[in-house]
Amino acid sequence: MKTRIKICGLTRAEDVDAAVAAGADAIGFVFYPPSPRYVTPQRAAEMAKRIPPFVDIVGLFVNEAPEVVRKTCAAVPLNLLQFHGDEDAVYCRQFARPWLRAARVRPGLDLVEFARSFPDARGLLLDAFVDGYGGGGHVFDWTLIPPDLPGHLILSGGLTPANVGDAIERVRPVAVDVSSGVEASKGIKDHQKIAAFVAAVRKADESI
Repeated sequence: MKTRIKICGLTRAEDVDAAVAAGADAIGFVFYPPSPRYVTPQRAAEMAKRIPPFVDIVGLFVNEAPEVVRKTCAAVPLNLLQFHGDEDAVYCRQFARPWLRAARVRPGLDLVEFARSFPDARGLLLDAFVDGYGGGGHVFDWTLIPPDLPGHLILSGGLTPANVGDAIERVRPVAVDVSSGVEASKGIKDHQKIAAFVAAVRKADESI
């Protein structure tokens, strides 16, 4: 099976071009103002024009007011919404768009019960638990992922070209999500790292 690849936190048009050219399946824009990777809906809409058909455009939100999410959806052609805060299922499904729910993995979190709380999510994105929101470039303990976790699993948290192959072989996610692992600095992507990350995913797919 082909592991899907999302490159998240893009802030520059040239980085969008590089991700698409490398073969990314999805591009992620961060609409969380405290993040160093935040982009305005207007900026994201301009960059979205560069993204060809069949490459998904994903919008990341954290505890955002519903009217702000709706305005962003009206401005940017988002295929998928990604919720990283404390949103419940009622909140997530109100926008009439496919959505992902992120879980900040730590010992004691019942991931099976968490997943069951979001039965109509398109997938569950597993990220590292850190203070604040987002994984902060940290890898979490993959053994905390139960084998009977329902739904589609997207693996995030500290992935890099060096470790994503091992992650795919051990976890077997349907998709991987990377941000800091392909950056030169926060919000600025390294095009060689993007290409290396995609190549590492494809190599892992061939070995499974």
